[in-house]
Amino acid sequence: MVNLLATGYRAHELNIFNQKHEAIPYIKAAAASRLVPLLEDGLEWLLSPGGYGFDLWAVEAALELKRDYPQLKISILTAYANVDEKWKDDRKLYYEELLRRVDHHASVSKQPYEGVWQLTARDSLLVRKSDAMLLFYDEEMGEGSPRYFKERALKRQEAGDEYPLLTISAETVQSIADDARSAAFD
Repeated sequence: MVNLLATGYRAHELNIFNQKHEAIPYIKAAAASRLVPLLEDGLEWLLSPGGYGFDLWAVEAALELKRDYPQLKISILTAYANVDEKWKDDRKLYYEELLRRVDHHASVSKQPYEGVWQLTARDSLLVRKSDAMLLFYDEEMGEGSPRYFKERALKRQEAGDEYPLLTISAETVQSIADDARSAAFD
């Protein structure tokens, strides 16, 4: 596997409304725990749609892993220009900092948001250019935006492509949080 698409819930779907939320480090740790074995097996690129939430937290986790895995390249590919235009200032600053640190960033459409077709075009391109998907998705939490990526991954599999769908569930994140809390008391 050379190219991995990492996507999942948006922050608001997880009831996370600021970068200081206590769950974010555990979500990033869950992403890192899935990335390390892939990096050791030759993963070269992490691709992200750049949504505020798991997409960017996975990017942040990957950036931290680049110290030990300098061969890793990271790309954020958004659906349209100025995706952060209506974001609050703290989110914009966070996003701009990540853009400065990744190896590649671009928008599928050079126009501002015009319609759902831009999201569809981005999603199609990311799934087509990736060899597997890391998806933070938990059906018990409700469908949410990641279901569209899951459907695309399953369609690729149904078409006969070997396209691994690696998942992170809420239970995975909770287990990491519980382990960290236990270690803090030891």
